[in-house]
Amino acid sequence: MNQRFRITRSMQDNLPEQAITLEECKQYFASQPDFTYSQSFSVKGPESIMTIEGDFFMWRLGDSEIPFRLYGGDLYVALSAEAIVPKMLEIATDLRADVIEG
Repeated sequence: MNQRFRITRSMQDNLPEQAITLEECKQYFASQPDFTYSQSFSVKGPESIMTIEGDFFMWRLGDSEIPFRLYGGDLYVALSAEAIVPKMLEIATDLRADVIEG
């Protein structure tokens, strides 16, 4: 099972707007190479496909796409590859947010 991390501002008292907004993410990720926005994410299993609706910023990593999901004012990502860690930390820094497990 992959570890899941949350990019959040909930631990910061000094920001007037703690939630990470959809508009903020769309603007930020539009300037990032290898990212696309999607309103759904599909997971293919051996016999079925499960589609999750939401706000996803898909990062192209080689032949894979890594979903960063905006939910409840935070961005979530599962660590399925080591290359995700530096990208996650870069995004958190750029958005003036913290990274916590969960």
